[in-house]
Amino acid sequence: MSSNRQDAWSQDEDVLLAEVVLRHIREGGTQLQAFEEVGRKLSRTSAACGFRWNSFVRKQYKSGIELAKKQRKQSKKQTPIQSKVYKVDTKGNAQKSNNQKEDLISQEAFSMGGIIQYLQKAEEAVRNEELVINENKKLVGQISHLQEKLFATENQLKDYVSKYKLLEEDHKSLLAIFEKARKMALLQGNEDKVKFQMDKNGNLQRLNK
Repeated sequence: MSSNRQDAWSQDEDVLLAEVVLRHIREGGTQLQAFEEVGRKLSRTSAACGFRWNSFVRKQYKSGIELAKKQRKQSKKQTPIQSKVYKVDTKGNAQKSNNQKEDLISQEAFSMGGIIQYLQKAEEAVRNEELVINENKKLVGQISHLQEKLFATENQLKDYVSKYKLLEEDHKSLLAIFEKARKMALLQGNEDKVKFQMDKNGNLQRLNK
């Protein structure tokens, strides 16, 4: 199926988008990953999913977002099993190292991993924001184009209305001339023998026999 759907979002699709995003929030994932997952399921671009979430769906799930964030914090507060440094003695038995330097190296490695993971998530968040901004720019351009077409159409409509009014006035004038000629002919008592001609000002004049 095409992955460039541009049709309107249904209520079921909004619910699916919300469920996936909230799950990623609870599990410590990124919104970009959620948008990509929903995009694959709905055959839409991740940018379209991100725009739909930020412009409409997110407002409907404020309480759900807060709850998901709390659940994520609670899972992070659980004390992880600290890695311990062991060394092997001459008999092949593993013993805990008493070397403080080795313990510091282990802690430093763990901290660096956490920093790298944080930076990766931050980078993905920036990418997601850029996708949403680009999608917004595209929509703004489309709206501007439609507004220009609407303005041109309104001008055309004004021209048509003006021309119609002129034609209507000409038609009324012509009917008035015909009515005037008919009345003049009736006053003469013999309509078949009376002849008229129109002068340069558009007025009817009775011709003498």
